[in-house]
Amino acid sequence: MAEPLQQLILDHLNVHHSLYDSRTISIPGAASPATDPDAQVTILGALNSLLSREVSHSPSSVSFRSETFGLQMIRYDSHETLSHVLTPEGAQIALHGSHEARVWAALPARGAGSPITPAQLKKIIGDEAAKVGQGRAFKNGWIAKDRDGLIKAVSSIEDTTQKELREIDSTGTLTAGEKSLADLRKRKLAVQKKGQWFTVHKGPSFSTSTAKPETDLTVDMLASGAWKSARFKKYNFEAEGIYPNGGALHPLLKVREEMRNIFLEMGFAEMPTSSFVESGFWCFDALFVPQQHPARELQDTFYLSDPIKSNSPPRDYYERVSRVHEHGGYGSVGYRAPWSDAESHKLLLRTHTTASSAHMLYKLAARCRGETPKDGEEYQVGVASGRGEGMTRPGDDGFRPAKLFSIDRVFRNETMDATHLAEFHQVEGVVADRGLTLADLIGFMRVFFKKMGIENLRFKPAYNPYTEPSLEIFAFHPMLDKWVEVGNSGMFRPEMLEPMGFPKDVHVHGWGISLERPTMIRYGINNIRTLVGHKVPIENVEKSPAVRF
Repeated sequence: MAEPLQQLILDHLNVHHSLYDSRTISIPGAASPATDPDAQVTILGALNSLLSREVSHSPSSVSFRSETFGLQMIRYDSHETLSHVLTPEGAQIALHGSHEARVWAALPARGAGSPITPAQLKKIIGDEAAKVGQGRAFKNGWIAKDRDGLIKAVSSIEDTTQKELREIDSTGTLTAGEKSLADLRKRKLAVQKKGQWFTVHKGPSFSTSTAKPETDLTVDMLASGAWKSARFKKYNFEAEGIYPNGGALHPLLKVREEMRNIFLEMGFAEMPTSSFVESGFWCFDALFVPQQHPARELQDTFYLSDPIKSNSPPRDYYERVSRVHEHGGYGSVGYRAPWSDAESHKLLLRTHTTASSAHMLYKLAARCRGETPKDGEEYQVGVASGRGEGMTRPGDDGFRPAKLFSIDRVFRNETMDATHLAEFHQVEGVVADRGLTLADLIGFMRVFFKKMGIENLRFKPAYNPYTEPSLEIFAFHPMLDKWVEVGNSGMFRPEMLEPMGFPKDVHVHGWGISLERPTMIRYGINNIRTLVGHKVPIENVEKSPAVRF
């Protein structure tokens, strides 16, 4: 319809030079002039399309003269109108009569039959018509009470409401004036609607052709000479190019980078954590988690069905770990429970990045076992405690202090809700040095969280199979006005460290926090499923600001 309507407007202008009132023309295919507001919206679209063409170059003019560019085919002026249209209820009344008229029509004349009770009236004309119509019919004096029923009080009526609504439906207004219109609006039978109509004139580059101008001068046009008769669209050298869409970092990655910078600033080295699949030995046994622990059940851990069995760890280390579990050692009585090789060799999706920490600590203890570390496996990053103890006796027993961290994914068989996912990120740090104490751990935690902007901390004793003592870390959340858990920490047990080969005076701090929880706090997100997953709005990722602790 767009092009026929555009051609109709151009043909009218070609004959009459102007179109004074767009309501006088008929849209192609319509039987009557376009007086309806919706029809004028269609005409506006056609006018804007013609206006945007800015016919640029006439072949008969001097080639590519700048003054011929940007001249418009048409110009138009818009005029606002106010009219009224019927609501669905008003349209029903215009068709079938007002509620009060229908009440009157349903009642018998005085003496011509039994009075109609209100209950009977509802069955005849419906609840809504009976409820609304009775009051207005009484007010107009059209009906009266007769014992327990209703009868007609007059022999004839004039349904003014229906008459006015039909007039509005055909003309958009009322000759009775604004007071009657206001009453109908109050009764929600009609609503006021803004409209517009247009006066159209020829533009400096008027043409009756609706053919779109060419946008490029091509080799074929030059070779064939078609450029001589072609019409060209002007180039707008002031227009800005389309802004290219670039990549955007997810909020999790932004918070991850800030945390990573904190670790690096404090002298930590990053651990490799690419092994999403681990064995039960490295994920649990090496950490002195009993083989009967509930966390190792199918309800909490994802196990692999193919392959089902892992390669064996170093044999001597494996035997030391199994012995301390089953019989004790290193000052411990162990768990006194049967050891299962099958349980130890199961493959699973790691439930914590502490499995990677166990790998790295075992490599760190290589010199202590009298072995030479392989290239790239020695993580000496200075004196962890800051007291200078770790490097005062180099070569005595081969130990080197270390500070290591990792930020990566872990997997747990969780029921997903607003705060839990089956796949999430764990931020973990490990500090190994001689003579470390619980006070060192608490002091380090205060420094670490202060760099994250969290200063009000509390520490609560807790239990972990592989740390003793263990602490839960709580921070005061000013927006929630309560203390919330932000991490877990502790000192790795001798039953875990000494089988690796560490000397007795070497202690290791370990702690972990989630990445999702601080991200949700930083970005004001209360449902973790709007942070990660297939329902995350892309525009939220693109517009999320950089985070600064």
